Amino acid sequence: MTKKTADQLVGELARHFARVLDAVLPAGKLALVDFPDHSNVGDSAIWLGEMAYLRKSGRLPAYYSAIADFDDEACRAAVGGGAILIHGGGNMGTLWPKHEAFRLHLLRTHRGRPIVQMPQSIHYADPAAAAEMAEAIRDHGQFTLLVRDTRSLAFAEQHFDCPVRLCPDAALMLGRQQRSPATIPVFALLRTDHERAAGEAALPAGVVADDWLEEDAAQKRRLRLSLKLGRLFTRDPMIQRAARQHRLAEWRFQRGLAMLSAGEIVVTDRLHAHILSLLLDIPHVLLDNNYGKVAGFADQWTGDYAGLMRATTRAEAFDTALSCRAPQIVDG
Repeated sequence: MTKKTADQLVGELARHFARVLDAVLPAGKLALVDFPDHSNVGDSAIWLGEMAYLRKSGRLPAYYSAIADFDDEACRAAVGGGAILIHGGGNMGTLWPKHEAFRLHLLRTHRGRPIVQMPQSIHYADPAAAAEMAEAIRDHGQFTLLVRDTRSLAFAEQHFDCPVRLCPDAALMLGRQQRSPATIPVFALLRTDHERAAGEAALPAGVVADDWLEEDAAQKRRLRLSLKLGRLFTRDPMIQRAARQHRLAEWRFQRGLAMLSAGEIVVTDRLHAHILSLLLDIPHVLLDNNYGKVAGFADQWTGDYAGLMRATTRAEAFDTALSCRAPQIVDG
């Protein structure tokens, strides 16, 4: 396999994403829903990538919402007969019930309106839940499903009666990013939630581990105060909501970039730590999560990145990272 630079691979995948979306998005106004108003950096990167594509295409949404502030009638009034785009990620299935319930609500409540699910990874541990989604998709009749890996594609084509397309993750639309100088030999960004893979390993000297689910409360309060002050400049509630969403997502995205940049080499089992390390061109060792999402994405899209190494256990990943790092770090 010919190895590719970050510049080559990010450009190719962003163009691929745009081609798929260009082909499936219907004409007319759009709604973008399920904004990720939570601390997971990866979901904010996805949302920013979705917005980057829509902005570049001249298709900025007429309606924005998270799950908590979604309003069926307000959405209908804003987009007319236009399509609803559901934010992408890895929440289609039984792992994240709140998002699955919202997807079912949209399918059942907005029949006759095109709905496009932005790129997802699929995991159903309960056949009855998959059957419930299949029924909602069939009854809706105008659902288009984008998936990020061949395993999800095979499942969707077997179970769901709708157009299904394979598509890279939206975060790749953000393009290459500038990294800060490294300050530690190896930074391990490892899952602490229920998607983490089994197995433990002691941290060797030179490895610092963290997850990106904890936010600085004081910074968040200052940001929310700034957003409240920004409302003084416009009374349009949708413009206010869009600005709030962008500021929150950008803040979280920059936090993730800073965390990953600390390591000369990164070890991770998070899909978007892998994708952001690619955007930053940081060499990294990749572990899978508990159901194959991370490995499936890398096998499909990013396995030929020159800076990518693979491991099957945390101990192996730490050893690989420490053995290939440069002998010295220069503080910047």
